[in-house]
Amino acid sequence: MRKKGSAGSDAYIRHGVAGMAIAIACMAAAPAWAQDTGSAQPEVSQPQAAEQDDAQAALTSTPAAGEAESGAAQDIVVTGSRITTSGFNAPTPTTMIDAGAIAANAQPNVFTTIAQLPSLQGSTGTSTGTFSTSSGQQGLSSFSLRGVGAIRTLTLLDGQRVVGANVTGVPDISLFPQLLIKRVDVVNGGASASYGSDAVGGVVNFITDTRFEGFKGNVQGGITTYGDNEQGLIQLAAGKSFLGDRLHVVASGEFAKEAGVSGDGFGTDLAGGRDWFRQSTLINRNVFNDGSPQYVYLDYAQPYNYTKYGLITAGPLQGIAFDQSGSPFEFQYGSNGVPGRDAAGTVAGCYPGFCIGGDLSGNVDAGRSLQSGIQRLGGYGRVGFDFSPNNEIYVSANIAQVKTNNVPVAGANRPNLTIECANPFVPVSIRSACAAAGITNFQFGTSNAAVGDAKVHTDRRQYRFVVGAKGRQSVLGSDWSYDAYYEHGRNYTDIDVSNVLLSRRFNQAINATTLNGAIVCADPIARANGCQPFNVFGGNPSQAALDYVLPENGPFQRTRQTQDVVSLNFSGSPFSLWAGPVSFAFGGEYRHEFYKVRADAYGAGIENTPNDAAYPVDPVLLPGGNNWYAGNYKNGKGAYSVKEAFVEVDVPILDSETLGRANINGAGRVTDYSTSGTVWAWKLGGTWDLPVDGFRLRGVTSRDVRAPNLSELFAAPVTTTLPNFFDPFNNQNVLVIQNTIGNTNLTPEIARNTTAGIAFANSSWLPGLSVSVDYYHIKITDVISSLGAQDIVNLCFLGVRPETCGVFDLNNPNGPNYVNVQAFNLASIVTEGVDIEASYRWQQPLGLPGSFTARVLATNIRKFVTDTGLPNTIPNDSAGVNIGSTPDWKWLAQQTYETDRFSILLQERWFSDGVLGNQYIACTPGSCPTSTNNRPTIDKNFVPGSFYMDVGGTYNVTDAVTAYFKVDNLFNKDPEPSPYFVNPALYDVLGRTFRAGVRFQF
Repeated sequence: MRKKGSAGSDAYIRHGVAGMAIAIACMAAAPAWAQDTGSAQPEVSQPQAAEQDDAQAALTSTPAAGEAESGAAQDIVVTGSRITTSGFNAPTPTTMIDAGAIAANAQPNVFTTIAQLPSLQGSTGTSTGTFSTSSGQQGLSSFSLRGVGAIRTLTLLDGQRVVGANVTGVPDISLFPQLLIKRVDVVNGGASASYGSDAVGGVVNFITDTRFEGFKGNVQGGITTYGDNEQGLIQLAAGKSFLGDRLHVVASGEFAKEAGVSGDGFGTDLAGGRDWFRQSTLINRNVFNDGSPQYVYLDYAQPYNYTKYGLITAGPLQGIAFDQSGSPFEFQYGSNGVPGRDAAGTVAGCYPGFCIGGDLSGNVDAGRSLQSGIQRLGGYGRVGFDFSPNNEIYVSANIAQVKTNNVPVAGANRPNLTIECANPFVPVSIRSACAAAGITNFQFGTSNAAVGDAKVHTDRRQYRFVVGAKGRQSVLGSDWSYDAYYEHGRNYTDIDVSNVLLSRRFNQAINATTLNGAIVCADPIARANGCQPFNVFGGNPSQAALDYVLPENGPFQRTRQTQDVVSLNFSGSPFSLWAGPVSFAFGGEYRHEFYKVRADAYGAGIENTPNDAAYPVDPVLLPGGNNWYAGNYKNGKGAYSVKEAFVEVDVPILDSETLGRANINGAGRVTDYSTSGTVWAWKLGGTWDLPVDGFRLRGVTSRDVRAPNLSELFAAPVTTTLPNFFDPFNNQNVLVIQNTIGNTNLTPEIARNTTAGIAFANSSWLPGLSVSVDYYHIKITDVISSLGAQDIVNLCFLGVRPETCGVFDLNNPNGPNYVNVQAFNLASIVTEGVDIEASYRWQQPLGLPGSFTARVLATNIRKFVTDTGLPNTIPNDSAGVNIGSTPDWKWLAQQTYETDRFSILLQERWFSDGVLGNQYIACTPGSCPTSTNNRPTIDKNFVPGSFYMDVGGTYNVTDAVTAYFKVDNLFNKDPEPSPYFVNPALYDVLGRTFRAGVRFQF
């Protein structure tokens, strides 16, 4: 076991900056990791290192299923496989990050450290999803491998599934116990045959230190160069063995808080004085064949259908705006725009919908949060008892809470209001102008600055309990490892949105009149039900009016998810062939997933929540719901169960000095879903250690699956009325009720995943150097994708997708016409690229004490093609699209110099220049071809990449106490704005960040 003072624990204190994603020991004279993957291996004591020379990269420090720490022989647990036999080499590329590397990056959340790996693209975190009100994913930290989405990446804790923190089924990494993590394995490739559904892009497996002894902690603080996103972190962990080293108890707790960064309201000023925001907009000219580009990309775009405190947008009074006091003034259009004062609200000299420059005070994007505020509180405990040598029973509990908050946008933009000239809140001068112009009303737009900003609060609480047994027994003369567990997890997610308009109340409140000398709401029904007149001119509505349109009980959603898993796995080597022992793994699993969601009555509908006393019946509102400006959550529930069995075999076929050493690895899994039936997954691959010293070839191909999740199967229904829906069967417009629902007829997505590569390490003629290059190709068919109501009907009418014909009726004699909007297995995704890893360690560089280590990890995405499956569309390649998450190149590099007393780390993060979209044709005015839907023209199709440098260091104050610092984005590199505000999936939106702290271990 690893005791205080051993190499494993010393790595935490002494080698805290040993390189992001690197365990420094893996670059020693014989780095075992490179034999298989080009990935790192945990620091181990010298006796362990000798045992692990043949280990695959993704190996634990607890070798057997029963774990070496309980005295078992040192078999290897490989995340990309269920084989646990010593000497096994899995063909799937795997990257490992150990506790020292996690400490080196000095992040308040381990999620950020893992998400920086180049193979992870499109992961979500506190800087993504901040512009959303209703998605339910604000502040949710989940991984996405290969850019195929978090729902296609399987995240495990000690090789076991974790209950989802969202109805899509993805867990929240912020809820994991973090200080006891000793290693994270990232499997870059399909692993459904080994682990089941969702492992299409790969697997991220967190391994905890179940035999930690001693007491350790970490205290950290941080702040940005702008004086915001103040951060604090306290982590403590303890472990002790009892009863002659048979009873092992570990526990950890942590509290972390990041204040987040909200916007600065309206206009173009961001929080903290950040000056990179330019209100960039991609403007559609709606002109296709005049020789100029259809789309133009411009900075400081000003919408001309609303402003901060109100603007008359059409008719003879167009161009009159109002200040905070409600006084009218002449609005300053950009582009030297001149209002047309016509019914259409055109502005001469401007683009459709936008002018450039002018009065930008009403723009709402600057109010968005750059990063959600987050607070984490978590506890973890595990008790294990060795009931015999090499055999353990255990129970663990993980109870954690994560709270986040974000501002999705400033105000509550309402651009298309009709105001009566007789409204008593209309200034006298405007009423006179109405009379002179012979009009009784006018069109009006406002950012609604007076109502303030909406704020989304999430509260996720996880209760996860595991009881299990693992170990090793001799059966018929050979050792067999077993691992059995039962897991029960519950996740409760509360979402509350504050300061959100009830749109229909707002419409009634702004329609004011005078009655008996008092200003009141014009509608008597609304007035009888509490309507208070709202002065929409300027920023001074009464408190009574605000209370009426912004009720104290805003939109909310309450979700409960449960997961129950029973799993049993065996692994052993019952016999040998000419080249070595043949290894087998087999097992089975049962899983049950359930969710139930309850929403507020005004969003879900009074009829669906009849006992919700907080939301009294109001005839002004729609009884079916959808009454909020944003945040119209719905009620729903659903469940499914999964039964599966697998077998895996590893057969060595070569073991000679002349030809080298090779093995073939294969696996198959049969899975039965209660909703979609039976599906198969398989893999076939192998490795070959060439007779050339240090070289290994590897390759694997697999059939992987992702089953539809609870959201896709049982989405809470949403009903919308479509008054002018086109019926292609009868060539007429009809009234249709659109029901957005789940689809229980969905089938699993099927993926074909292939990787092939070469690794170099362990060379006697070039010690310390390790390099690996792997090519990957993924094709996913039957991708679950959502369709609009018109697409559903059109696909049936054209005979392209007959499965859509059964979900609508446009000539229903027994009730309203309807279209059930559902997801279908229509689309496909094809992506391919190359992963590169290289590292070199130099002992006593230039005669200096200590060591120098350099490492680089890079991913090149050659293509990422999505085909929607819809007629008259062409596949879209998003490789190199820098408004997404799949740049052409992305790399991470580190250089570390360390001694027994101190260490210094430099880290570089870079991704390549890209485009707005590969579908665009860039051209200049006078030279553009005709623009089409599939190949539109644009004046600028370029989005710069970015380069960030980080620096960190440690100093060992004593043998038990280490002080450290970290500066991220050292040169305070600004993000590149985009037509969609900014892309936090790629760019650093906060700027330079300082962190410092103290780690200790006794």
